[in-house]
Amino acid sequence: MSRPVLKIGAAALRAAARPVEAVTAEVQALVDEMVAAMYAERGIGLAAPQIGVGLRVFVVDLSSGREAGALRVCINPEWGERDGMQLEEEGCLSLPGFSATVARPARAVVHALDREGARHTVDGTGLMARALQHEMDHLEGTLYVDRLRGLSRSMILNRIKKLDRDGKW
Repeated sequence: MSRPVLKIGAAALRAAARPVEAVTAEVQALVDEMVAAMYAERGIGLAAPQIGVGLRVFVVDLSSGREAGALRVCINPEWGERDGMQLEEEGCLSLPGFSATVARPARAVVHALDREGARHTVDGTGLMARALQHEMDHLEGTLYVDRLRGLSRSMILNRIKKLDRDGKW
C-alpha cells in the first residue's frame, strides 16, 4: 500500500528536498511506491515530498500508465535549458479539485539519474515541460498556487481554508 498524497498545509510540501546519496534498493522501492500512488490518484506526475519523503525524486507519465515506456523517473534532477512561454491550466494532486492558469516556459530540459542510477536527459515541450517544472517546484517546497497572483491565488487559498474549517480538507 502506498502512502497518501499530502495536501497543501502539510509541512513536508514546503521543505526543500535533500539529494539522494545513492540509488539503492530503498530508493527503487520509493520510486515504485510513488508510481503506484501517482497512478492510483490518476495523476501525471508526483514528487517524493508529496508522499512525505524529503528526497529529490520525481516521476512523470503523461499517459497515466497507458503507454509502455512513457514513465520518466528523475533522481537528483538539475535544470538544463528553459525557454519560450506557455500559459495553460495546471492542477496538482496536493490541491485536489483545484486548477488555475500558470505561466511557465514552453520547453524545459532536466538532467537526472534514472531508477537504475544512469544519467539521462528529459527534454520536454508543452505538457511535458509543464510537468517537469511542476515537479521540480515540489522539490524546492513550491506549489503551483505560489506562482499565482491576485484573485486566482486568493480564491483557491480561501476555498481551501473554508474546506479545512469545515473538516472537508
